[in-house]
Amino acid sequence: MESIKLEGTPKTPTVEFNSENGELLLKGRSIPENSIEFYKPLIDWIENYSANAGSDTILNVQLEYFNTSSSKCLLDVFKKLERISNPVTINWYYEEDDEDMLEAGEDYDAIIDIPFKMIEVEEI
Repeated sequence: MESIKLEGTPKTPTVEFNSENGELLLKGRSIPENSIEFYKPLIDWIENYSANAGSDTILNVQLEYFNTSSSKCLLDVFKKLERISNPVTINWYYEEDDEDMLEAGEDYDAIIDIPFKMIEVEEI
């Protein structure tokens, strides 16, 4: 299975989904013109990956900002990850003064049956 690597833009996050080691990364800003169109290939990739997932899967979410339509798509990503039978961890990075991003991570943690690790950083 091929990995996905997308360079981030001012409106879309950097995406690195590595099928070899099970490390997935979303980093930057997520305010695409069409969130569903942007996230659909990622969700499809996770669905295919889940059939042959590695022993551990780690999603690192290092978003500095995401819009409302992206939040729904992120939830869809997390729901696909829930279906993986092997251990999955979501590392949710937030800047030290960004209460909104911390709360967003906590909200997802309350909804999704995957352990979230809240990781405070100085800058994303």
